[in-house]
Amino acid sequence: MARIYSGKKGRSGSHKPPFKAVPKWLEYKKDDIEKLITGLAKQKYTSAMIGTILRDSYGIPNSTVVINKPISKIMRKNNLYPEFPEDLMFLLRKAVELRKHMLANKKDKHSQRGLKNLESKIRRLSKYYVRTGKLPITWKYDPEQSRLIVEKW
Repeated sequence: MARIYSGKKGRSGSHKPPFKAVPKWLEYKKDDIEKLITGLAKQKYTSAMIGTILRDSYGIPNSTVVINKPISKIMRKNNLYPEFPEDLMFLLRKAVELRKHMLANKKDKHSQRGLKNLESKIRRLSKYYVRTGKLPITWKYDPEQSRLIVEKW
């Protein structure tokens, strides 16, 4: 079996430019990009999806370079950022789905271990968010509570 080289040569896909300067060909100004971000956030897009939409549909390679702020800060300024951080919500959603799988497949040892690792990651990340003030001090990970949160989101 041939070993696959994982270096930069031969990789496909998009890459961020190596320099952080506003492209000369960019037609959008700072205010235009902020309006686009708030409009997309009102349509319930996540900040990662907003960045992808700006890149693919509007031709804005890196909005942070133009507006000097991350997308999430603009969403927070306009009170459009979700109650729970996005990365934590994605992990909670994954844990809920894995728990559903475990109810149907009780002998799946690999998924049991994966669920333990995932819940450990959730607890570590939630400790960080409690410490930084993005989650309330009383917040603890509870599988049933997380199921309700995910259903609401």
